[in-house]
Amino acid sequence: MSTLPANGAISKLKAKDYATDQDVRWCPGCGDYSILKQVQSVLAELELDKDNTVFISGIGCSSRFPYYMDTYGMHSIHGRAPAVATGLKLANPDLDIWMITGDGDGLSIGGNHLIHLLRRNLNFNVLLFNNQIYGLTKGQYSPTSEVDKKTKSTPFGSLDHPINPLALAMGADATFVARSMDRDPRHLKEMLKRSYFHKGTALLEIYQNCNIFNDGAFFAFSEKQSRADTTIYLEHGKPLVFGSENTKGIRLDGFKPQVVPLKDGTYTLDDLWIHDEKDLVKGQLLTRFFDDPRTSEPYLPRPFGVLYATERPCYEEMLFNQIEYSIEQLGAGDLDKLIAGNTTWEIQ
Repeated sequence: MSTLPANGAISKLKAKDYATDQDVRWCPGCGDYSILKQVQSVLAELELDKDNTVFISGIGCSSRFPYYMDTYGMHSIHGRAPAVATGLKLANPDLDIWMITGDGDGLSIGGNHLIHLLRRNLNFNVLLFNNQIYGLTKGQYSPTSEVDKKTKSTPFGSLDHPINPLALAMGADATFVARSMDRDPRHLKEMLKRSYFHKGTALLEIYQNCNIFNDGAFFAFSEKQSRADTTIYLEHGKPLVFGSENTKGIRLDGFKPQVVPLKDGTYTLDDLWIHDEKDLVKGQLLTRFFDDPRTSEPYLPRPFGVLYATERPCYEEMLFNQIEYSIEQLGAGDLDKLIAGNTTWEIQ
């Protein structure tokens, strides 16, 4: 998409062209600012038509997103963004739809909606901002908060076992499951583009720092002194290596992932797990790369990138094909007759 300035020369849209004149009402230092910037930059690079692009959100800090995008959008109700976005896609399947949600909005009151959205596989993008806290309502624990999390609503520590968003997505047979973070803008832009070009529902979990109520929740994965040993960046067809100067790798002992050293010659790259985005079983395993609850140290690095991607017919395509087939077989139909049903009575 291009604009035509006063001098008649055609110029491409820039990130700022997707920004509104609204004051951004997130706390200074919030990770949402970075996500907003990367989304605006990606839309400009993809030259998406602002009149054909829609942002739908629920309730929460992340759900203020549509106010700050100079596109169409709707700030809907708590947990129901999937229902609104689904209806919009079925009403106008040509729209580029981005659904914005958070770990509270999308995984608590909206958890059931999200599950059915993923299994239906409509063709749009879901950005799940995960900060492991309820930020908008001032710091209660959320569905992704860790056990023993002390918050205003759990002063003695949360007893709830946290939801694993990407494992949930795999269980719902999502066709695209990926993870990135606010503090890695280059990687985040890459994942946003991958999400956009996937045909089907693309779920991108984004680790987002809430510097007011849960500061540092993901610093182990973002800070220079620790990230080499705690993160692993997935590349299709490449071995799983990590660590400073790639001195560690992941191999499979049966179906059990193991961290192995690469510098002493015991193991080589040929011994390692090769990432395959289309491998369902390995995708499931990758969602389970989390801290060992028996220790205070991470026993497997956290994966970032596309964990799993596959192809499956989109819901809206199947729906319209079914409608066309029904009309071919039965004719256009009569709404009055449909409402009346097959049985009628005459009242004397």
